[in-house]
Amino acid sequence: MKPREVVPWVALAMLFAGILLGVPSPNGSGSATTNITFERAPTKHPRVVVLGIDGLDPEILAETIAKHPGRMRNFAQLAREQGIHPLGTSTPPQSPVAWSNFITGRDPGGHGIYDFLHRDLVTRAPAASTTVQTHGTKIPLFSDWKFEIPGELNSNRSGDAFWTILERNGVPADIWRMPANFPVVPSNGWSFSGMMTPAIDSAYGKCTLYTSDPSVNAVDGDARVIPVREFDGVIATAISGPPNGLKEGDPATSAPLRIVIDREAKAAVLDVGMRRLVLEPGEWSDFVPVNFEMPLMGALDVSGIVRFYVRSLDEGKVEIYASPVNIDPAAPAMGVSEPADASATVADVRDGIGPFYTQGMPEDVNALKGGVFTPEEFMQQAHLVQSEGERMLDYALARYMKSTEGGFLFFYFSGVDLCGHMMWRHGDEAHPHHEPEFAARDSSWWSKRAGSTWKDIIADLYMEMDPVLGRVREAIGDATLIVMSDHGFAPYRRRFSLNTWLLENGYLVLKEGASREKSEDDPARTDVYIYTAGGAVDWSKTRAYGIGFNGLYLNLQGREKDDPNTPENEAGIVDPAQAEALLREIKAKLEAYRDPKNGAQVVLRADLATEVYSAERRAEAPDLLVGYNADYDNSDQASMGRIPDYVLSDNNRGDTFNGSHLMAPDVVAGTLMSNRKVAAGNHKLEDLTVEVLRQYRIAPGVGMKGHPVLE
Repeated sequence: MKPREVVPWVALAMLFAGILLGVPSPNGSGSATTNITFERAPTKHPRVVVLGIDGLDPEILAETIAKHPGRMRNFAQLAREQGIHPLGTSTPPQSPVAWSNFITGRDPGGHGIYDFLHRDLVTRAPAASTTVQTHGTKIPLFSDWKFEIPGELNSNRSGDAFWTILERNGVPADIWRMPANFPVVPSNGWSFSGMMTPAIDSAYGKCTLYTSDPSVNAVDGDARVIPVREFDGVIATAISGPPNGLKEGDPATSAPLRIVIDREAKAAVLDVGMRRLVLEPGEWSDFVPVNFEMPLMGALDVSGIVRFYVRSLDEGKVEIYASPVNIDPAAPAMGVSEPADASATVADVRDGIGPFYTQGMPEDVNALKGGVFTPEEFMQQAHLVQSEGERMLDYALARYMKSTEGGFLFFYFSGVDLCGHMMWRHGDEAHPHHEPEFAARDSSWWSKRAGSTWKDIIADLYMEMDPVLGRVREAIGDATLIVMSDHGFAPYRRRFSLNTWLLENGYLVLKEGASREKSEDDPARTDVYIYTAGGAVDWSKTRAYGIGFNGLYLNLQGREKDDPNTPENEAGIVDPAQAEALLREIKAKLEAYRDPKNGAQVVLRADLATEVYSAERRAEAPDLLVGYNADYDNSDQASMGRIPDYVLSDNNRGDTFNGSHLMAPDVVAGTLMSNRKVAAGNHKLEDLTVEVLRQYRIAPGVGMKGHPVLE
């Protein structure tokens, strides 16, 4: 295995009209914690706290402690007490998969979540992995109106969440922002959704850039770009909202947005509903509620929350960012907590923390991918997310510690993972998209560490978490603490396109006259998909295809279906009796493939699902799990079912991740730390689930195969 490299390490007074929102300073500076004191009452059940830090890598953590001991005192102390231990991640090491392993104590064969993306057996198109939508009922009305009763949105995950087992045994549990907890699973306490929670206007959240620059174009679907025109200092535009299910075609709703540009004061005045915001260039608003009207039936109006950032008010150039429309926790259109009113309690501006991000990936990576944010602006926004998380953590700890019931607490942070994905290249001189000039730029305004530059960003992300750990330990005293991550991190320097490799090796065959995509710099390039409808693939000759970040599927007889909406017959052709031999052939070729640029092994291991998964849902898995080596990942294009022109290419684009963990699990183990002694041996996510139950003398749930972790 190739050794994994570790990265070294304007103030305008607010105008009052209606109710105005507070605006943080441009860099979001200031303490994020509140002046909360923590009670430590005797409890009925032992206290166990799990701090989940997505993407925390044990090697990078150890190196950061060694290089910056003064800024990593709390992690250093915990490491001295009981050490830093690798925690086995899932196969594949993707966040919804890994967190589902922890939630259920089972591997994907038991819980059924194999990737961020699953695939449709008829169309071969990507499908949602964590949720399933039942069919609704549609009644046509007059003209283009309709009455539609939507189907139910249910979790696609099988197996009991561990907090459900705790609940059955009378143990309280507060679950804060657990990934893959949407729809929300109730607990004997409060339960909040996290990663994979949709925004009001899109599945993962799509920001909007309002711009007067006609040269700015929409960027690959990652962001909306809305051209605006200024008349006598006024811009009339709108905020895009959810689809209107009462109209044929489900057109998007909108809410009016009026922007007044005061060039003398160098400020923008934004009227959003009943609220007025006044922002200078470089300033962020707090969240403001937005109402999207559903004509005919006002009772079905949908509310969301949006925050704004003024990028530029230069003469002749206006640029204003609007966040994705988040579910309003005070009046949620879809539940983001159980009980349902818990989110409103937390969002209360007097007794809670105020409105908060509910979209599953709050750090707006799509704004950076789409060119709406510069890296500095992205990190400003990420700081707002981190500060909000710290305020929420204080609130969660105060609630938890004052209860005489005790029980379990889980709290989650996403910044190390999402910022690591987008900012890795700045600290990685070997990365093909490394920019030395930017990497050398001062970042101390963000890190609050004198002399820091963007080259230090990964270490600074770890240092940002150290006070969080200290706050938790201060609050809980000698209660049991576990710090864990779902996976680690590694560089992503070269893009591999699985579908193109399958094409070149004869496993995927194109229709006569069809071809793969042209090169990315060719102005005539168009997307080429494997999908049955309008796709380029000849399914009567194709034996294998890729969908998702690590998934390879056989075109299997009796499983892959014909698409009745096309003239061709796309039914699977691979004889199930020959499937294993074909998979072993593909596995051997993938593992033998070497990067022609440097001779490195690209696929560290390719695992047959039948050998790495168990239990009742194994048949739904990809047939082969492609585990990439450090430096390599499946390209975004191939993951979505496209056939790019290349098999391997430098990852030198700004619209994709540049650090990653979508690799072989050997490469990106997670982190385990505790203030209790960790038992000898290898431990994985499912073992940690069993340990949580053991802390309350509860036997493992159905299908769990883990072992205890703490002595």
